[in-house]
Amino acid sequence: MWNSPNYIGNELNITKKQAAQGSHSGACDESIAALRKVPAIRRQLIKLDPANLKRELKEYGAWSEEELENHDDNLSRWLWLSCADINERVGLIYLEVSNR
Repeated sequence: MWNSPNYIGNELNITKKQAAQGSHSGACDESIAALRKVPAIRRQLIKLDPANLKRELKEYGAWSEEELENHDDNLSRWLWLSCADINERVGLIYLEVSNR
């Protein structure tokens, strides 16, 4: 599965299981930290341009300019948001199929 960002030009390609691991009820910090250690995910995150990632996250309006200066934190934020986006789309696909 993959997400579709606006500004960073890179899609994140992860499994449904990984997306579920990174987006769940409660705090996801430890799950995201574990996912960031997965070699295939780490390779994708390394390719992200810091300025474009900051611009992408700024669109959410959830973090201050000061918070968005930390690229490492931004990588975790984007991975978490991407997992949530993928989970949401997987859920919608399931609903669509089950309603047929």
